[in-house]
Order: sequence, then structure tokens, then C-alpha cells
Amino acid sequence: MRIHNFNAGPAVLPEEVLKEVQQNIVDYKGNGLSVMEMSHRSVEYGEIIEGARAAMKRIMGLGDDYAALFLQGGASTQFLMVPLNFCPNDKVANYIDTGAWATKAWKEAKKIGKKYHIAASSEDKDFTYIPKTWELSDDPAYLHITTNNTIRGSEWKIDPDVPAGVTLIADMSSNFLSRPLNFKKYDLIYGGAQKNIGPAGATFVLIKKNMLDRINPGLPTMMDYKTHADKDSMFNTPPAFSIYVIGEVLKWIEKKGGLEALAVNNKEKADYLYNIFDNSDFYRGTVVPEDRSYMNVPFRLPTEELEKKFIAEAKTKDMIGLKGHRSVGGCRASIYNSLPMKAVQCLAQFMLDFERKNK
Repeated sequence: MRIHNFNAGPAVLPEEVLKEVQQNIVDYKGNGLSVMEMSHRSVEYGEIIEGARAAMKRIMGLGDDYAALFLQGGASTQFLMVPLNFCPNDKVANYIDTGAWATKAWKEAKKIGKKYHIAASSEDKDFTYIPKTWELSDDPAYLHITTNNTIRGSEWKIDPDVPAGVTLIADMSSNFLSRPLNFKKYDLIYGGAQKNIGPAGATFVLIKKNMLDRINPGLPTMMDYKTHADKDSMFNTPPAFSIYVIGEVLKWIEKKGGLEALAVNNKEKADYLYNIFDNSDFYRGTVVPEDRSYMNVPFRLPTEELEKKFIAEAKTKDMIGLKGHRSVGGCRASIYNSLPMKAVQCLAQFMLDFERKNK
């Protein structure tokens, strides 16, 4: 029996994808070996990675002017690669700080001596909202945002406008492909796959090809986006198995009806939980309503003791991953694309029962 998995990442995967992977894990489609054993230079693996790359761009509505890369090192390595590649010494890296991972991103630019500017921040209210206005520095190299804040539970509901000529870069790790966006507005999109589109080990990067002509010279080979774009993510051995599973998840997304269908389902799941907050004095959401994430739902109970009891009792009912991030405490339900509606309904019922028994 499968349990209800509310982990923030590595996170739940579609059951039908897991079954497909299971069937092919020893003998991939009659080739007599596993994907984990297959040469990444083989024709068979070339079809796998190219299929994943094409599906990702197709789902996003992107054309040949974008390169789709599969790298390693997680979004945390991208925090470094972005300023290394795209912030010349005479320019300023601009960031909107919405907490935790957004903060880590600008701190990486600072560590390597790049000029940086916080164009807006929600730190004044403990990162409980998304800034609605921002002020760019003079000579901005780019504006960087984090579209969904996994820890704090806030999410951008718009694609931000930037002046003509200003590069827009986004960490989309935890809401990637959860709903339609104007992806063409972004010059570079990146994130870890392990939250919404695959297992841990692979990092996705979508980059406008004309950006590759603007990369700072003299970079270490593996830190240069052009290295990976020129070799179609094959400069060195890619995270082959993770990319294979990503490709299967992308097929699942298309079969489900694409981003429009996922958006309807994700909003319905989120509303199940947020409606409880809005009609309870026992549970408290931590984000202003208009900026609530459809992917990560943090909440508090009246006391920390009750929160510990809630998490422990939920586990006995086959619901795991409900402990909040260690940096903020409380509880959190991550309800990514692959989490079935049934899981959210079970959690919602448990929340109501727990409130009745402990109020």
C-alpha cells in the first residue's frame, strides 16, 4: 500500500510512472540492460534524453530559441552559476528576496564579489508575502526571482514585468510545470527536479540561446553554461537515470492534459486545505491569502506540543512529511502535481478530526 507523501522533496512521483520505471529497471524495453547501466553515448540513451528535452519545451510552449539542459548540483549550484555567467564586473545583480532559497541566491553573488542589489524584499513581514513593487539598480545585469518559496509557502501569481533589455531569471524549483506561465518572458529558468518532475539528482535549465553569447569569459569549464549547451548536456556523464524518470513524468503531464489541467487540480487541492484555515481558530496559515502557494502549505497549531502530536498521529494514519522546515518549525503539506486528490482529502479530514479532539 502506498502512503500519503507530503514531503517537500524528494517528493511524491506518479504511481503509474513508478510502475513503468519498475518494468524497465532491469531490462529497458528489451535492450537487455538497465538505464542505469546504459552508455550515455548510446543511440538508445540519446533517444531518452532528447525525448525529455523535447517534451519539456513542448509543455512550456518554447521553441528552438531556447536550450533545455539537464545538469547536476541542484538549484544551489545555479545560485553560483547565474552571477558567474551573467554578471559582468561593471553590472549589478538584482534580486527579489522572498526568503530562504531566494536569500541564498543573492548571498552566492555576494560571496564571489559581484555587485548585488535587493530590488525588493518581504523580510519586513517575515517573508509572509510577495512584494508587488520593486526598484532595480542602475546597470542591472539581471533580475532574479524565486517563483515559489518551498519553506515559507508563498508563490508568485504573476510573471513580473521588467524593462526592455533587462534579463529575467527564475528559480522555479518547487512550482515548475504546475500551471501555465508566460515562460517566454524568462531568459533563464532553473530548478531541482526532485520536487515536481522527477527524482533527486538532476537540475533543469531552460536558457535563451542568445544568452550564451553574453557569458562572462574565462569561467571554469563546468561552471560555463555554454559548455553544457554546446554538448547537449553531454559534456560529462549526465544524471542518466534521473533524466529517464523525468522524461516519463513529462509524458504523464501531457497525458493528464498539460499545464492547464494540472493548474485546475492543484488549485482544488490547495483550496481544500486553505478553506480549513479560513474557517478555523485552531489552524493558522502563515502567508497572506493572495500569495498562498498551491504547492507548499505551511501552517501552525496553537502550541508546538500540539504540532508534534499532530505530526506523530498523522504518521500513524499513513501521512508523512508534515513537519515544517527546521528553520521555521510548524507544519507543512507539500501537494505537488503528483500527489493524488485523495491524499489531500484524507489530510483535510484528519485535520478536522484532530481539531475536534484537541481544541
